[in-house]
Amino acid sequence: MEHVETVIIGAGQAGLSTAYHLRRRGRECLVLESNQRIGDGWRQQWDTLRLYSPAKFDGLPGMPFPAAPWAFPSKDEVADYLETYAADNALPVRLGVRVRRLSADDAGGFGISADGGTIHADQVVVATGTFGRTPNVPAAAKELDPTILQLHSSEYRRPSQLQPGPVLVVGASHSGTDIAYEVAPRHPTTLVGRDCGEIPVRLESRRMHVLFPALLFMWRHLVTRRTPLGRKEMPEVRAHGGPMLRVKRADLVARGVVRNEARVIGGRDGLPVLADGTVISATNVVWATGFRQDFDWIDLPVFGDDGYPREYRGVVASAPGLFFCGLSFQYAFSSMLLAGVGRDAELVARRIAERAGRPAVRTTRGQAAAA
Repeated sequence: MEHVETVIIGAGQAGLSTAYHLRRRGRECLVLESNQRIGDGWRQQWDTLRLYSPAKFDGLPGMPFPAAPWAFPSKDEVADYLETYAADNALPVRLGVRVRRLSADDAGGFGISADGGTIHADQVVVATGTFGRTPNVPAAAKELDPTILQLHSSEYRRPSQLQPGPVLVVGASHSGTDIAYEVAPRHPTTLVGRDCGEIPVRLESRRMHVLFPALLFMWRHLVTRRTPLGRKEMPEVRAHGGPMLRVKRADLVARGVVRNEARVIGGRDGLPVLADGTVISATNVVWATGFRQDFDWIDLPVFGDDGYPREYRGVVASAPGLFFCGLSFQYAFSSMLLAGVGRDAELVARRIAERAGRPAVRTTRGQAAAA
């Protein structure tokens, strides 16, 4: 059985940032990634996806994002940046390894059953995604006519995937509004779901040069699990996602998108029906209904009714040695952003180093790469 001091599950921005901080402290770690290439989680998103934050705020610890400061990187640029980040910092990533089971072992640590064998770890960091990786598709999907093309937003890539005819986009957070806006020129489009709000200015406007730093300060320091505002927003964001960002209500109107805030409750004669009785004649349905946390592969009683682990800032008090990183609202609204994940990862790495019981050893970036 292989032994590693700390195993990190997931080589996205959270897992890589945690590995970076652990290596800077001279700690041994291994990152397991199920994809064959670092960054594939981003490459698999829809073609036109771009970050909602400017490049100057998108760098991970120790490496600025290589783009113009006020540019908004594409999803492929983010993927390539993560791959470069891991290589330049000599982070120990093992690709093509899916973890099948995580459980406590008799040695006081954890057993990780994965492709290729079993690993024993003193600590484990689960960094498998902000909102989860399991598509959250409502039961109503099963009541629709099989001739209707149904895609979850994780499967949507471009409008040419859709068959001729009207499109129903379910879910009006930023991903749903982006997709509805994109497909509307080619298809009559209806967008349904609660209004999650919108930020008041254009992301690409010069006003954002002043506003975004202020927003980021608020998201990092005021909308946290320690403040009443943060505790109020946390369940809403985890359940429904964030507000409209790049696309505005006026943009949807300009492209003729029909808007209805009622939710889909089922099917009637094979067509989607809304809570207000409206029947949508659609030949395509895109479920922009988010993801759910599915940790059924973790054999530890550390999860709440909402599917999220019972943790604070990534530390699971009831299972010493188990940590999470990259969760929505792990500490603040900014936890789901590239601009916020580094702070969460640094705290998790510090707690791991403290638990290991040996003095932290700080290295330079070059020393870490040579280690």
